Amino acid sequence: MKMVVVGGNSRNIGKTAVVAGLIRALPHYHWTAIKLTQYGHGICAADGKECDCAPEEHPFAVTDETDRSGGSDTSRFLVAGAHRALWVRVRMGMLETVLPALRQAIAGEDSVILESNSILRFCQPTVYLTVLDPMRKDFKDSAREFLNRADAVLLPEAGWSLFTRHLSLPWEGIALDVIRQKPLFPISSSQYVTPEIAAFVEHRLLSAKSTVPILT
Repeated sequence: MKMVVVGGNSRNIGKTAVVAGLIRALPHYHWTAIKLTQYGHGICAADGKECDCAPEEHPFAVTDETDRSGGSDTSRFLVAGAHRALWVRVRMGMLETVLPALRQAIAGEDSVILESNSILRFCQPTVYLTVLDPMRKDFKDSAREFLNRADAVLLPEAGWSLFTRHLSLPWEGIALDVIRQKPLFPISSSQYVTPEIAAFVEHRLLSAKSTVPILT
């Protein structure tokens, strides 16, 4: 199995659009796409707002998306061309409880693309892309924890100039030199996955030989 993970430093900075863009740019991988949502106390970790994503009786749920209207993130994955899309919902602090069900759900799949930072606690993906927006002061703990493991950094156009010109950035305690040593790619609201990003990911996928387990 080959796995691409897309994470980022904050909410609503284009992670879902990057996943959809990669699915569209690399259709020959017949992706199984996964959206991982954590929740707690009525608050969804995906957008920080009140929601109804929490399973009623269990700490997690894994749902196959069937809607192709594009109205939800997982539906957008199907519209982009994913072979299959899954919505994984799990209570905050209990991510490990969903791993056996997740492993079973993707057993036999060749190519998986997953939107999450936290899943990196349990797997070593073939490629990990992190979307970092210097216009957002927020920096998720999970993005901070796994920053060193990022294979490349995607920077929205508004923050690209700040970052590449070494101007003042809002993140305290972030090793900016570590970020600058990684491959950097600009993205925009009109093109979240450029040909250069697609080529980078494809090269990593073609170069990979080992399987990617999700640990229990």
